[in-house]
Amino acid sequence: MKLSKAILIIILVLLIDQISKIYIKLNYTLTTDSNNPIYDLNKFKLMFYENAGAAWGAEIPGEYGKLILVIFRVFAVFGIGYWLWNSIKNNGHKILIISIALIFSGALGNIIDSIFYGVIFSGSDHGAVATLFPDHGYAPLGYGKVVDMLYFPLFDGTWPAWMPWIGGETFSFFNAIFNVADSAITIGVILLILFSKKAFPEKS
Repeated sequence: MKLSKAILIIILVLLIDQISKIYIKLNYTLTTDSNNPIYDLNKFKLMFYENAGAAWGAEIPGEYGKLILVIFRVFAVFGIGYWLWNSIKNNGHKILIISIALIFSGALGNIIDSIFYGVIFSGSDHGAVATLFPDHGYAPLGYGKVVDMLYFPLFDGTWPAWMPWIGGETFSFFNAIFNVADSAITIGVILLILFSKKAFPEKS
């Protein structure tokens, strides 16, 4: 697979990811209640949530925790980019190239939020709709929040009463709010797992 095709995949994912995030950011306020989403179609809900940390909202504590996370992500993207380039150079399988391109574009999409969104947008808190290129952004460079908007609670259930601590409590699966970049990373990883023998053929 040629490098130009991998770059095309990356550009398409980034465009869809960033356009969707900017649209949500500039048109809606934060969604605080999953029962009152922006858009509701049974098991699909469109919401607006800002993630200040990593996956599932995890954060590194401390004043520089966010910055450390961003720097780690930047190094990771460079590593994934090298993996992509090297795989193309060595005529890697198409599945491998597509998977890495998806993972790279997803990681880069979320890094863009973390690095630049705090500077180019005003805040979305306190019931306000954000503006683009305000006099003062809501956070310094590198301290932006990742915009999430996709919510697919597949089913609701109740933990068995015999289970300690959580017995009898209700739960939703899948209850994470994510974005297009997250989806690209997930799809890329799933492809690598499902087609691992093609992606990583054994050398004779």
